[in-house]
Amino acid sequence: MTAIQSIVHRPRGVPVRLRYEVRVTSLLAALLVRQSPARIRQILTWLRRGARPATVELASAMRDAVVTVSLPCAGREGCLRRSVAVVLLCRARGMWPTWCVGARVLPPFAAHAWVEADGAPVGEDLPPGYFRTLITVPPATP
Repeated sequence: MTAIQSIVHRPRGVPVRLRYEVRVTSLLAALLVRQSPARIRQILTWLRRGARPATVELASAMRDAVVTVSLPCAGREGCLRRSVAVVLLCRARGMWPTWCVGARVLPPFAAHAWVEADGAPVGEDLPPGYFRTLITVPPATP
């Protein structure tokens, strides 16, 4: 016998305005990640113009908000959408973290996307060097 189940998701601790921003950027990220990697990089490179480098505090706060509010971004398979949503939220505040896509160094192969600020991954519980970076979009140099 099957039973219908639904997940009630009411994020607490995130201001209402930020919740709406996260939902909008999560939807924009969902559209953007359907593009080719080269096109994603091209669009993000264009968007970063005029932004200052993001601080670890801002990038971490935006990542926490994305993971708290957006269920698709919070999952294991949501790393690409999550990382794009984080950079878009940071950009809305005039800052830009480094957006990274890479692969696991040790077998088995696994791709991953994340953001970095001040040269360190934000919100990742993995040791340095665990992933080899393949694509980056760092803050624009003045």
